[in-house]
Amino acid sequence: QVQLVESGGGLVQPGGSLRLSCAASGSIFSINVMGWYRQAPGPQRELVASITRGGSINYADSVKGRFTISRDNAKNTVYLQMNSLKPEDTAVYYCKAGVISGLYRPESDYWGQGTQITVSS
Repeated sequence: QVQLVESGGGLVQPGGSLRLSCAASGSIFSINVMGWYRQAPGPQRELVASITRGGSINYADSVKGRFTISRDNAKNTVYLQMNSLKPEDTAVYYCKAGVISGLYRPESDYWGQGTQITVSS
């Protein structure tokens, strides 16, 4: 089994910054794509940013220029540096990882438990 543990959420004023971390542990052979998603009240969960093992990055248009995703493959950890935060960034943020648990095993997606980000004055 694989666990993803997130940290770094909280309350921040508009224009402020936060850094999220997500560490994967357990039965891990390798991790392909790692990413951050967010869900405001409602059913839709949207992609915020993703990064491949080789470092290819994708951002949602709404966060380009403000958020930076990075990862440490040796630590199986992904980070999200969030700057110039806006009230509309308020949501529960989830990390996701595409994990291969062994040689010739299929990839499976795992999710973190979610961390609340509230941007408010």
